[in-house]
Amino acid sequence: MQEQPWDGEAELVLRSPRVVTPQGERPASVAVAGERIAAVLPYDAPLPAGAELVDLGEDALLPGLVDTHVHVNDPGRAEWEGFPTATRAAAAGGVTTLVDMPLNSLPPTVHTAHLRTKQAAAEGRVHIDTGFWGGAVPESLGGLQRLHEAGVFGFKCFLSPSGVEEFPELDAAGLDAALAEVAAFDGLLIVHAEDPTALGEAPQPHGPGYGGFLASRPPAAEEEAIGLLLRLARRHGTRVHVLHLSSAGALPLLAAARAEGVRVTAESCPHFLTLTAEEVPDGATEFKCCPPIRGAANRDALWGEGLGAGVLDCIVSDHSPCTPELKDGDFGSAWGGISSLQLGLPAVWTEARRRGHGLGDVVRWMATGPAAVAGLARKGAVAPGMDADFAVLAPEETFTVEPARLHHRNPVTAYAGRTLEGVVTSTWLRGRRISAHGRTGEPTGRLIERGRS
Repeated sequence: MQEQPWDGEAELVLRSPRVVTPQGERPASVAVAGERIAAVLPYDAPLPAGAELVDLGEDALLPGLVDTHVHVNDPGRAEWEGFPTATRAAAAGGVTTLVDMPLNSLPPTVHTAHLRTKQAAAEGRVHIDTGFWGGAVPESLGGLQRLHEAGVFGFKCFLSPSGVEEFPELDAAGLDAALAEVAAFDGLLIVHAEDPTALGEAPQPHGPGYGGFLASRPPAAEEEAIGLLLRLARRHGTRVHVLHLSSAGALPLLAAARAEGVRVTAESCPHFLTLTAEEVPDGATEFKCCPPIRGAANRDALWGEGLGAGVLDCIVSDHSPCTPELKDGDFGSAWGGISSLQLGLPAVWTEARRRGHGLGDVVRWMATGPAAVAGLARKGAVAPGMDADFAVLAPEETFTVEPARLHHRNPVTAYAGRTLEGVVTSTWLRGRRISAHGRTGEPTGRLIERGRS
């Protein structure tokens, strides 16, 4: 089981009959020295001298989840969310690392000075390790390398309006310029891919009916935008990542491009994989997001042709919260975003096990995959040398989602009233327990940067 030399020293040992490692799920004892995993040992291995044993009973030991798509909105719109509440919710949900999106905060993270403002707002206020994406907007083009060198993990752009005026989209020429610029220093461009022409030609949404909103964001909008991105990425050789894929119709495009050598990865989100358009009640704008939750057949295809076939690399939250009054019951005017940061693991596990997947699959999608996309070399796996970040899960236990009991700043979620399987009983960051049964202590997370994390 041991993969590198170990001197036998450890301060802590976590023991479980279900430890999810890169080699599979098995009984094991995980030895921790300092902030790192020192060894993965047989379940009944002798305890190192002086080590504390934490016997997890029947609970499963997973690597801490990595969520690379979170809108914290702090500073500037901290009434929507904030670093203390977002990272507390993440810790309660088994997430030990997040990367914050560059928009919905003021200022957006499009210049180095704005990154430093973000970091100052987060310093000493995060319960988990927290990094930042930069933004590729028209005004930041030409300066992306400076932001890259300042420590962002990559650059987000929109191909259609973002919903906030301070973060404008890139047109086709702007996307081409961004891809060329990012390729020059071998960075990563992450893309909200919806085509503005297709959106403009669709009927505009209004009123409480979900069907009208769904028609306003047709699958063709995603497919056209992804097609353009792949053509340009192939030309420049840029590494690109497709955000929050909702339309299963785009999966063949991604598979074909990857087979041709295009450096593309893609993610989906718990809401696209667990919720369906057919179940959205009138006026339930807590279900509104862009791109939208689509029908049950589309959801099935995301599982089979996306995750099952390996075309989708990871599952991340796209936690995009707001205050309750912005979810006003009108699908035309309500803010688009799903609040789910604390609930991603049980939501995905509930659906995954129903479809015959195991905890190892969930770990690959929600820990190892996102860590690989962001380049977090010491996150996302229970293996020697990795950070001692863990999510402890009672996989057979169930609970019913009560919004008021979540740590999100505002009690709004599309999962309200749903019964989910899998209870996170504790979360560990760098060898320290930071959450137990949803209760967290003082913030001990760190700010992390690309290449220095």
